[in-house]
Amino acid sequence: MNQSMILVVEDDASLRHAVCDTLELAGYRVEGMEHGQSALDKIASQPVGLLLSDLQMQPMDGQTLLKRAKAMMPDLPVVMMTAYGTVQSAVDAMHLGASDYLLKPFEADALIQRVQQYISDLGTDEGDMVAYAQSSIDLQAIARRVAETDATVLINGESGTGKEVLASYLHHHSPRSNQPFVAINCAAIPENMLEATLFGYEKGAFTGASQAYAGKFEQANNGTILLDEISEMDLSLQAKLLRVLQEREVERIGGRKVIPLNVRVLATTNRTLRDEVQAGRFREDLFYRLNVFPLQISPLRQRVDDILPLSNRLLTKHASHARRVAPQ
Repeated sequence: MNQSMILVVEDDASLRHAVCDTLELAGYRVEGMEHGQSALDKIASQPVGLLLSDLQMQPMDGQTLLKRAKAMMPDLPVVMMTAYGTVQSAVDAMHLGASDYLLKPFEADALIQRVQQYISDLGTDEGDMVAYAQSSIDLQAIARRVAETDATVLINGESGTGKEVLASYLHHHSPRSNQPFVAINCAAIPENMLEATLFGYEKGAFTGASQAYAGKFEQANNGTILLDEISEMDLSLQAKLLRVLQEREVERIGGRKVIPLNVRVLATTNRTLRDEVQAGRFREDLFYRLNVFPLQISPLRQRVDDILPLSNRLLTKHASHARRVAPQ
């Protein structure tokens, strides 16, 4: 389940605002709407993870919205909100494809519990993004489309902007999502060990190689490899990486066996690689091999609308972790 947008469709403004506020405080991404047509327009233009809709609305009632939403997005979970007197209508809606219903008035805990069945509130480990700022919403929409391809993606952005989160999002929304996602930080591994870490080595290949090691490319086979901070790789290793990307095969250090690769490649950098190429610090041919589909992440100072939701998510995540490890 992905932490896409939750749409709340309710013509009672006070209830709509209360539901949206409750879900936002719980760390979800929510948008409230008064009319069903607005929800259909949103479903047509952006990824939606859950639809919460009132039954008794005008001019489009909840059942009509349900039918049209399901026609557009058959797998979309839909939870109907209904008063006691219209429970039968809610049951009828479930026969039409609704996932569940909530009986008004409902407590905040009941709302959260019901939503948790259909959408993840803390999805950072599954590659979810916080996207409230318009630039983030646009980026997520593009990322969702490119995730469905096997294109190599180069993600550029300042340190701390969420490049790794975006890379994880690309993997977890791709056809390879059930295969390995292997990340390696090229800046964090000593230069003399990076080649062995990437490509692997056989026993006895060098001093200290007491047993064979499958490198990161082998570990990621059939899945996705993330080359984090690729601009920190030295030129000699860039040449070897280029060959691996061109030939789609790897040979361990000290080995003779060629290992075929079926790996989707993602890379990140906090530098402008075109400038690095001009300065002679990065190979031009490798740059073009990586820059098949470039994505640019804006710094958080330019995404003000992301700050509060991101803070809420981090606080909720760490509070949950603290409860799990607290002594009993």
